[in-house]
Amino acid sequence: MKHLALRIAAAALAPLAVLNPHAAQCAPSETRQLVHVAMSGTAAITQLDRISIQSVGEGPAIVLIPGLASPRAVWDGVVPDLAKTHRVLVVQVNGFGGDDPRANLKPGVLDGIVAEIDGYVARNKLGKVTVIGHSMGGLVGMMLAHAHPGDVERLMIVDSLPYFAVLMALPGIDPTPAMVAPQAARMRDGVAANYGKPVSDEAVAAQTRGLAIKPESIVTMMAWARAADARVTGQAMYEDLTTDLRPVLGTITTPMTLLYPWNATGPTKPMADAFYRKQYAAAPNIRYVDIGDAAHMVMLDQPEAFKAAVLAFVAGK
Repeated sequence: MKHLALRIAAAALAPLAVLNPHAAQCAPSETRQLVHVAMSGTAAITQLDRISIQSVGEGPAIVLIPGLASPRAVWDGVVPDLAKTHRVLVVQVNGFGGDDPRANLKPGVLDGIVAEIDGYVARNKLGKVTVIGHSMGGLVGMMLAHAHPGDVERLMIVDSLPYFAVLMALPGIDPTPAMVAPQAARMRDGVAANYGKPVSDEAVAAQTRGLAIKPESIVTMMAWARAADARVTGQAMYEDLTTDLRPVLGTITTPMTLLYPWNATGPTKPMADAFYRKQYAAAPNIRYVDIGDAAHMVMLDQPEAFKAAVLAFVAGK
């Protein structure tokens, strides 16, 4: 179990010391609700203060939310199939994927993402949408389902937890956000202080170790980590670690599916099964799906199995 916790901690926090030394060092833009709608191929992109949303396809809406330091490209393996029958709304957090951080240089990143997704759903009269979130995106999906239950028809959570700080707990101690906040703040400040400094390939490899197990997946993850603005990553990480949804987990009646990975070297399937079921024991309407021979970036390690699981979830199977 300790090995499992270390693996998940690495997966959740590993990119945090990685920065893009070539990122534009621009000041945050003034707050504005809607900046622009651009066209990227056949996809419309709506730029907001905290996120941008790329819309592909037509039909019932599906919202895809990537994790910490990840760009929207994390969903490339499933978007084409989903877009055949759905309007796919692919979120990218400002500051990740090489984007201008905009308002995300200020606190309130996670709440801002929730508010802007809710606003987009309302403005476009989408009704209840399907939401799929990976890692931090899974936490955001749960926050959205709790704060705006009318927005979410169902939710898939990909390798995420209702409270990431359990991974920092000492034996016999259940950490509260107040207990975790000082350490999380030091981590945030340490990450932000590295912004703009050169980072070696070896350092990037060390920081992303544990995110993926396939060599090609690791190469992709390292490139994504380099492109993320460390200031935004640090702030988002701080908010991730100090957000505890366990007290309200039992009130989220939205149907949820938790997808989690395991592999032969750890966590094994029995370890992963026990850990995740414990974390989500209070959820009143949840089912579990596992994918083997994969790590946190399960969509990179096992793209076909991941796509099959996503399509089955969307089809209600």
